[in-house]
Formats: sequence, C-alpha cells, structure tokens
Amino acid sequence: MSTDETFEETDLRVLMGSSDATAEARRQLEICNACRYCEGYCSVFPAMTLHRAFADGEITQLANLCHNCRGCFYACQYTEPHEFKINLPQALAEVRVESWENFIFPSRVAHLFQKNGVVLAAALLTALSIIFAVAYAIRPEGGVGFYAVISHAVMASIFTGATFLPAGIVAAGLWRYWRHVGGERVRLADLRQAFVDAAKLKNLSGGAADGCNYEQEDRFTQARRYAHQAVMYGFLLCFASTASGTLLHYGFGLEAPYGPLSLPKLFGVPGGILLTLGGIALIALKTRADKALGAPAAWGAEMAFVVLLTLAGATGLALYWTTGTPLVRPILTTHLGSVLALFLTLPYTKMVHIFFRLAALVRDAQTRRN
Repeated sequence: MSTDETFEETDLRVLMGSSDATAEARRQLEICNACRYCEGYCSVFPAMTLHRAFADGEITQLANLCHNCRGCFYACQYTEPHEFKINLPQALAEVRVESWENFIFPSRVAHLFQKNGVVLAAALLTALSIIFAVAYAIRPEGGVGFYAVISHAVMASIFTGATFLPAGIVAAGLWRYWRHVGGERVRLADLRQAFVDAAKLKNLSGGAADGCNYEQEDRFTQARRYAHQAVMYGFLLCFASTASGTLLHYGFGLEAPYGPLSLPKLFGVPGGILLTLGGIALIALKTRADKALGAPAAWGAEMAFVVLLTLAGATGLALYWTTGTPLVRPILTTHLGSVLALFLTLPYTKMVHIFFRLAALVRDAQTRRN
C-alpha cells in the first residue's frame, strides 16, 4: 500500500486528529524501521518494513496488529537510558487503546471505560440491580430450574437487546477502522489466513520457539499464549452452549434444565473450565508483568475486564454444581449480571480488541498478498 492517504483516510484523519501518541509511535517506528534488528519477531515488523514513511492509518494498523508480547523491547539496544528511548510495546499500546476510543461511538464513553476500571464494577452492579428488579417484578409461578428464579421471557428480552445493540456499535467502529487503515475488498483467502493466525495466536509466540518474555526479560514462556487460547476457546464454547440451548428451546421445544449429556452442558462445562482457568492465569501474568510496557492508564480497566470475564466463567460453572440448591438464586443473578455487564460494555472495554485485532489480521493478510 502506498503511504499516500485516500480521501476517506484524510477525512478520518481530520476528524480524529493526529495525536501525541500517534506522533510518538511514528518516531519510534521510523527508528525501528532503520534498525530492523527485530525483523524476525511478530507480524508487526515484516509489515513495518513495507513502508518508508507512516501515515496515521498505517500506525493504527500496526498498533492493532501488535499483541504486546514485549520481546522487541527486551531485545532492543535503544531503550532507556539510550537517548532514543525506544519503548515500542508501550507506544503501540497507547495508539491501540486510542483507536478503540476514537472509532467506537460515543468516544467519550469509550475513553471513560478505558481509563477507569471502577466503571466496570459499577456496570456489573447496575446489571445486577436491573436483573433483580425485573426478576422480582415478574416472578415466574411455575418455572422449572433457572426459570423458577428468573423467567425465560425476562432473560430473553434483556439479553437480546444487550447483544444486538453492542454488536451494532462494534460493527460501525470496525467500518471506520477499515476505512482509516485503507482496507480493501475482503477475499475468502484473507479471512482464512486471519482466522488461522487468530486460532493459533501466532503473534503471541514472540517470534521464538520458546515463546515470548511478557513477564520479564529472561523468562521465555508460552504461558500467556496458552492462557489467551484457553480464554478464547472457553468463550467460544460458552457461546456455543448458549446458541445450542437457544436452538433446542425455540427449534425443538426442549426447555431447560438440560441433562449432563446435552449439547449445552457438553459445550458449557469445558468452556467454563477453560474460561475460568485461562482468566486466572491472565490475572496472575498481568500482575507480574511491567505496567510501563503497556498502556499504563488503561491497566486498571484491563484488569477489571479480565476479572469480570473470569467471574462469568466461574459462576457459570458454579451453577452447574449447585442446581437444585438454595444457592442457585444468588449465583444465577451474579452470573447473569457479569455476562450482562460484559455484553453491555463490550464496545468500550478491552473486549473490543478481539474484533479490531481480527480486522488487523485480515488487513495484514491483504498486505502480504499484495
């Protein structure tokens, strides 16, 4: 792709402005592009070498392509105390967070969530309050299982809106991102390559067989990659559990509760285990890693998001083991509250990075193909 900006890119650039974070990332990328010591690392560096200069859209693309494995920082000879003060993981992380804030509407809400982790806790409490209020107002008289606590109609009404509204906001944000980075018409081969890279989490390998050194300089490990894979596949299995339950309910007239060998349970139990264990591992890794190599201002919000995601998985598992006991009611409302908070805040928390990173992988596949 040429470094010349299209009219659409220019329009978005004028709308967004060229921020201090983008200017700093450009400075560091130009130095890295001259050095090229890290060319064998993640996909950021091969993509970077295709440019002699960096437009705002290209910097945004590289920032979202970066998985923050931090291997380049520990290998760099120009970090502080060198006068170049290279810290590319932090520079790209700042641009990455800023891009989510700029492309998701309304941007002020996105900025609030990224900079203030307490908002996530407030969102959870709000979601719980809504569920409690509605559940008590419309008590099921003859419900079975979970529906004895909250009716199916109430749950379906709440989560339908909580699913489609955030999805629409994210879709609009992705469209703006795609225009900004100069994305082309998507081919099936581009999608296939992007999904393969995402499934393997190739860019979390740090470009080395032993993994990346996210935690500290001399500790190469695949731990972060495996934890991310556990969370990703756990979330997908939980989604499959919900989808299969919806199909059984509306397509075949089979209502919950479902047996241990039913599709919702066969998907949901291993999904919950992977989501919970992966989330705990990510929390542990995040507490040990250097905050200064990410976006420090967004650290609290990122941690709150991972805790919320882990809570959703753990309470989902707890429901399986406490079915038929008095504990179902508080655990069910906590589980639904955490899931509702995740869905409602999806466009404004780090969860949105899933969609932007996939878009960046698709764009990278296009660039490599061209």
